[in-house]
Amino acid sequence: MTVPHSTAPGAWLRRYVPRADARLRLICFPHAGGSASAFRGWPELLPPDIELLAVQYPGRQDRYAEPLIGDFPSLVSDAARAILPCLDRPVAFFGHSLGATVAYEVARALRASGAPALSRLFVSARKAPSVPRPDTVRFGTEEQIMDYIRNLGGSGATLLEDPDLLQLMLPMLRNDFGLVASYRYVRGSLLDCPVTAAIGDKDGSVSEGEVRQWAHHTARPFDLHTLPGGHFYTETATDQLVTLVADRLSDVARRR
Repeated sequence: MTVPHSTAPGAWLRRYVPRADARLRLICFPHAGGSASAFRGWPELLPPDIELLAVQYPGRQDRYAEPLIGDFPSLVSDAARAILPCLDRPVAFFGHSLGATVAYEVARALRASGAPALSRLFVSARKAPSVPRPDTVRFGTEEQIMDYIRNLGGSGATLLEDPDLLQLMLPMLRNDFGLVASYRYVRGSLLDCPVTAAIGDKDGSVSEGEVRQWAHHTARPFDLHTLPGGHFYTETATDQLVTLVADRLSDVARRR
């Protein structure tokens, strides 16, 4: 039995290590098929003045009973509503793959509502929203989904070789890949925060040129970093990635 999904911050955000005195919050958005637990190990790698909150999309892990959101604008508006109360101090977003696009659109929605600008947006393994997306990727069959996941690699590809786990995850994967396919960029105001992009040096799903186009989505500085690994370099170069994030946020924390 499913229950209506909630827009309360407690439903959407996981705070694995509470830091009530933190001077800055880092809100992380997971990839397609992913969940908040992808960032469970990050707090211990961050300095104590940064508190991490991870977004938990409906329909997975402890929100499994809630219906999936297959409409991109609805996902963005519900996430923005849940995050709004967290903007009582400086906030940065980090999004990986699909999560980068969701983070970007949530940042746009919050600014349109009059909320303070982010301290920084981190986008990982994702081409810029304005880069056209080919219509060649299809996710209609189970085998097409698995082929795509195998090509991306990561621990999830290994886990999904278990037939029972795959059947459990298929609805979520179809939903999230549907979000990827349905997304359409709409031109609007530039972000009023710096953007930092990161990619794996062996990620065949995105090119450096496509990622550099993020520079055209902000009125503030842009920087790009290449780390060792494939699409899920976040799993193999975690220390390097979190060090990069902390370094880019250190000036904000000091100013507070």
